[in-house]
Amino acid sequence: MTNAASKLIRETSLRLNVSEATVTRGGMSLVVALYIYKIIYPKIKELCKVQPTKEQLEAAKNEAKYKKKGPTVNKEFFVQLKKLVKIVIPTVWCKSSIILFIHTVTLIARTFLSIYVAQLEGRVVKYIVRKDVAKFALMMTKWITIAIPATFVNSMIRFLESHLALTFRTRLTRYSYDLYFKNQCYYRVSNLDGRLENADHCLTEDIMAFTSSVAHLYSHITKPLLDSLLITYSLASLARSRGGASLPGPALGTLVVMITGRILRRVSPKFGTLVAEEAHRKGYLRAVHSRIITNAEEIAFYGGHKVELGILQQAYQSLVHQMGVIFNKRLWYIMLEQFLMKYVWSGAGMIMVSIPLLTSTKNESGETDGGVSERTQYFTTAKNMLVSGADAVERLLTSYKEIVELAGYTARVGNMLQVFEDVQKGRYKRPTVIMDGEQQPERERSAILSFSNGMPIINGIVTESIDGTIIIENVPIVTPNCDVVVPTLTLTVRPLMHLLITGPNGCGKSSLFRILSGLWPVYSGHLQKPVTSDMFYIPQRPYMSVGTLRDQVTYPDSYEDMKNKGLTDDNLLNILCIVNLQNLVIREGGWDAIQDWKDVLSGGEKQRMGVARLFYHKPQYALLDECTSAVSIDVEGQMYQAAKDHGITLLTITHRPTLWKFHTHLLQFDGEGGWKFDRLDSEKRLGLKEEKQHLESLLSDIPTKMERLKELCSILGEDSLLVEDTALPDLANDTALSD
Repeated sequence: MTNAASKLIRETSLRLNVSEATVTRGGMSLVVALYIYKIIYPKIKELCKVQPTKEQLEAAKNEAKYKKKGPTVNKEFFVQLKKLVKIVIPTVWCKSSIILFIHTVTLIARTFLSIYVAQLEGRVVKYIVRKDVAKFALMMTKWITIAIPATFVNSMIRFLESHLALTFRTRLTRYSYDLYFKNQCYYRVSNLDGRLENADHCLTEDIMAFTSSVAHLYSHITKPLLDSLLITYSLASLARSRGGASLPGPALGTLVVMITGRILRRVSPKFGTLVAEEAHRKGYLRAVHSRIITNAEEIAFYGGHKVELGILQQAYQSLVHQMGVIFNKRLWYIMLEQFLMKYVWSGAGMIMVSIPLLTSTKNESGETDGGVSERTQYFTTAKNMLVSGADAVERLLTSYKEIVELAGYTARVGNMLQVFEDVQKGRYKRPTVIMDGEQQPERERSAILSFSNGMPIINGIVTESIDGTIIIENVPIVTPNCDVVVPTLTLTVRPLMHLLITGPNGCGKSSLFRILSGLWPVYSGHLQKPVTSDMFYIPQRPYMSVGTLRDQVTYPDSYEDMKNKGLTDDNLLNILCIVNLQNLVIREGGWDAIQDWKDVLSGGEKQRMGVARLFYHKPQYALLDECTSAVSIDVEGQMYQAAKDHGITLLTITHRPTLWKFHTHLLQFDGEGGWKFDRLDSEKRLGLKEEKQHLESLLSDIPTKMERLKELCSILGEDSLLVEDTALPDLANDTALSD
């Protein structure tokens, strides 16, 4: 073999990372195959790998930015916990503080009783071994006597812990409710902000879990800590009284406990993150159930039970999987925990108890050992104290797991309150706006909205009108997802200037009402409007509250509010006569009848009940959003005319031409961001409407007549000028037949 060949074989073997013998035996085919596999194939694979685009990299970056971190025991946890504790314990002399003080005294009393009972049991065993019946009877009398306060204290600890948790929950729930129902937060938190998915679950289950965990953790830490200190001191004193070495026993116990705690902390799973995720999935499962109940009729009409069942089962299986993960992690963790705390500690305890007995020959009086009874008394007393101390230390070590779980509950409740407070101040965050694909070019958004940290800044000015005039100056209509529906809108609506609003779906009609009602923020421009109480909104599907028939008319006023306004049931009956619902009083059993009104009333009756509330409150402006679509035309006309007679200015969204005559101005959106505002000549517009429909009916019949004309020409063998002219049929086919 030549030097060149040898060099080639050596280089090939080094390049392919194989032996020279393999290259020599395999020949050229093997070398080529290995070269392709080791050198060329990885390069082809690398070239074929899809490189992420700039948008994908940005989306991944934003996703990582907005990804929720798992709750842990860190500085943020203590800050949130301190804030929540100030809410549940506002002052030193509040109910929570008093219960907490009594609970602490009870825990201390229980510790001293435990030490006394351990000593008493040692004496009982001592006199049993001595066969001293009189003193044994005396000790048993003390035993039964001390059992009464001991059992009472044990029961009081559980009683006070339950009441403490309930008091904490009551205060935190009231505080949360005040935030939730202030400044329409209950609407904004779910429609304008995307951080809180299930507010109902946070307000119920999460608050309950947090307060129960805090109350239980206080007793779970305070009593064991006190027990371990006092019992350690008592054991050392007892060992010294025997004349033995007092230091090795406590030192050994402390060393074993420290090693155990270090091991358990190292291997402990992240129970806080796991519990928080479990609570999240429970909330989602509950939301799915609520959605099915709310939309049961629509689902039944569509026959969508299979789809909903699949969604429900998927949500349940997700929860089951998460609970299974927690169970599996707790399995081996508890096994290790029990091994260390039950068997290792028991062995260490035997050594601790035996040291004074093995190293001393004196009794507690300094005399020669008194025999078996003295040693038995010492062993029984020390064993009971050691068991109580071990139980205390075990609870202290296992409390870390509960602290981590508390971190999960604290994070959810603290995050809920933070979201409520941010929403109160108009600070909204919707991660979907940043993370999802853009629905509008960023240039169009940035030209209208100002952004900070990826979220739009609310720069609009909202003022109250003195004379009731609505003035909109350069106000954009922007959805909660930051899609600009109308770049800028400018118009003025004065009292008794009845405005009709039309346009295709999604053009901004209902969105304008939400801005006027204060539900959606004004991102730029100037909005001047009357106070909210002077504007009454009626949606297409009015809300029927829980309560009496009277409450449906006066909602949201109560019966006391109605009486304070000087109104009676006769006034309400007159209102029902306007909307043609006077028969409801007799049909449903009077004004105090309580029904499930959303099911009892038909669609048209619910819409008329919504209009009845308009006549009860008598606002300056009525925002009517397709609110009479299920009402007959004659009753609808009566209600609109009655509203105008009562001096109520109408702002109406409708597609019914029969309502044009009740309005003086028209705001028309084109669906592409444009709009037109002008006076409304209802008679002229109705005439044009009729002419349009007439032309549509004529043009729609042209294709059929042209086909018949072709058939006649074919039968007669004659030609026709109309058949040859194709412009007319094309015109007929291209004519739009909709509004």
